[in-house]
Amino acid sequence: MTQYVAREPDINGYIDYSLEDNQTWEFLYKRQMNIIQGRACDEYVRGLELLGLSENSVPQLPDVNKALRKTTGWEVAAVPALIPFGKFFELLANKQFPAATFIRRKEDIDYLQEPDIFHEIYGHCPLLTDPVFANFVHNYGKLGLEASKQERVYLARIFWFTVEFGLIQQANGLKVYGAGILSSKGETVYSLDSEKPERKAFDVMTALRTPYRIDIFQTIYFVIKQFEDIYNAMDSSIIHKIHEAIELGDFASSFPPKDNHIIKDHHDC
Repeated sequence: MTQYVAREPDINGYIDYSLEDNQTWEFLYKRQMNIIQGRACDEYVRGLELLGLSENSVPQLPDVNKALRKTTGWEVAAVPALIPFGKFFELLANKQFPAATFIRRKEDIDYLQEPDIFHEIYGHCPLLTDPVFANFVHNYGKLGLEASKQERVYLARIFWFTVEFGLIQQANGLKVYGAGILSSKGETVYSLDSEKPERKAFDVMTALRTPYRIDIFQTIYFVIKQFEDIYNAMDSSIIHKIHEAIELGDFASSFPPKDNHIIKDHHDC
C-alpha cells in the first residue's frame, strides 16, 4: 500500500510538476551530487553526464528517453507507485524501466519505502546508458518474464544485491553502482566507509541464498569487478541455480528481527 499517487502526463508525456515538487528535486539532486563525489562508479558518473538531468526541476520522461534511446535504446515507462512482478519483468524485457511519476513529500525527504521519481531517474537511469549493464537488466527481464512465482522471488534477490545495492571494485577504489545506495544520502557513505556491513565478492549462488531487509541499511554488500560479472551470470542457467538455492536453503539472517529493527528515520532512501 502507498499514500502516493502517480502523476498523469499530458498527451506529449509531460507532467506539470508543482513548485514544491521542483524544489524537492533540486534539494535532493544537489545534496546527492555532493555526496556521490568520489563514491559513484565511473560508468554512473558518465551516465549522469549523458542524461544531462536538470538540477532544479523534476526531469520529464520524454527528455530522459531521448538520451537513453541514443545510448542503449532503453526508455523509461511511467507507472503507478507499485506494480506487480509480472509487469515489472515485462517492461524490462522490452527495454523499458518503470518509473513512478510522483516525488516524495518534504516530510519523507530522507526515507521513502516506495520508489519515487528521484530514486528511479537519478538512481537507475544513468547506468542504463552503459551497454553491458543495460544488457544485463534486459536479460534479467526476459528471464523473469518466463520464471515462476517462486523463481521470481529469488530473482528479486539478484536485482536487490546488484541493481539496487551493488558495489564495484575499480582502479580508483571501491565504488557504488546500486541505485538504492546512490539515491540515499546515508547509505552512499555507509556502504563504503562503515566497518559494520560485510562486503563479499559477488557470487550468484551466495546472493540467491542471502535474505535481505528493505527498511534498514544493508548488512551485506556484494562486490563485482566489472559489469560483465553480472551480465555473464544472467543466462538460462540462473533458473537451475535458483532451484539449487531453494534445495540448499537460505543462509542465517545477518540482521535483527523486524520487531527489533533500526527505526526508519535511520535509513535514508
